[in-house]
Amino acid sequence: METGMLHLHSLLRWVILLLLLVGLVQAFGKKESIRSTSLWLMIAAHTMLLIGLYQWIAGKYGLINPLPEGVTSSMGNLTYRFYRLEHPLLMLVAIILITLARGKAKKLNYKNTGWLLLIALIFILVAVPWPFREAGAGRAWFPGM
Repeated sequence: METGMLHLHSLLRWVILLLLLVGLVQAFGKKESIRSTSLWLMIAAHTMLLIGLYQWIAGKYGLINPLPEGVTSSMGNLTYRFYRLEHPLLMLVAIILITLARGKAKKLNYKNTGWLLLIALIFILVAVPWPFREAGAGRAWFPGM
């Protein structure tokens, strides 16, 4: 089950990035279709949050799993620090920003929606475990590769 959840979590990353880019274009282009895009973006982000919470608690680097031999603390190990602290915290901030942007999009406040989505995109790009990240913290571009 853990592998399936991890693959779903990795695939949803691309859905969220695509919806964020579409939402940015719509927000700065002042298109009313930002309402539906922001709704789907928020649904995808909250689904991702639920899957991520499961992994944060019970996944490979989860809180209920003990640290391996030789690792004295999560903060001293780059991989454990990334998956137990940095990734969840930055993604939670990004999801809060996406939720706030949805509220602004419902009122057709294009400028604020665009800026909130742009800041959320920056947080997400920093927090995603890209393949070129430090050893152990990176993941493949697509699940199973």
